[in-house]
Amino acid sequence: MILAADVQYGDTGAQAAGVLFTDWPDAAPERTLLVHLPEVAEYVPGEFYRRELPCLLRLVEVVAVPLSAVVVDGYVTLGEDARPGLGWKLWEALGRAVPVVGVAKTAFAGTPAETEVRRGGSHSPLYVTAAGLPLADAKAQVAAMHGPHRLPTLLKQADRLARGLEAASTFGLTTAGQAGK
Repeated sequence: MILAADVQYGDTGAQAAGVLFTDWPDAAPERTLLVHLPEVAEYVPGEFYRRELPCLLRLVEVVAVPLSAVVVDGYVTLGEDARPGLGWKLWEALGRAVPVVGVAKTAFAGTPAETEVRRGGSHSPLYVTAAGLPLADAKAQVAAMHGPHRLPTLLKQADRLARGLEAASTFGLTTAGQAGK
């Protein structure tokens, strides 16, 4: 299964949303998930991963099925020198066993042009980075994803779930480490 993940922050906590699907061109998910984390770390400039990584790891834990890839809203590597970003930290936390693909909507300073993917006739690119998967393969997979617009259907669904605009099929509540339906 492939997991598309997104996180939305509230005043104190966060909602980590996941969309599970079988193959990159799928139009509909097999399952959707939402995990509420009542407490998250404060945002520290340059260390965003410290805030978001625990949310993503909790979501992966709730998934409880083998993953062939994880798609994050953001970057795996940052800038021309490919510094480790959120996706890289996730890839390392998963023991480098599951490829992580980052799909960002805005350019990070120094983002190489070869990361750009244009979809749906949009003049604005998506920026694709990856770990555990060659960049060319990651770009091809993102380009092949379902949807007529710039942002693939299932990535948009993950965003809507995280924002509370859509209901999930599975819920996990993080309080004392328990998950439930």
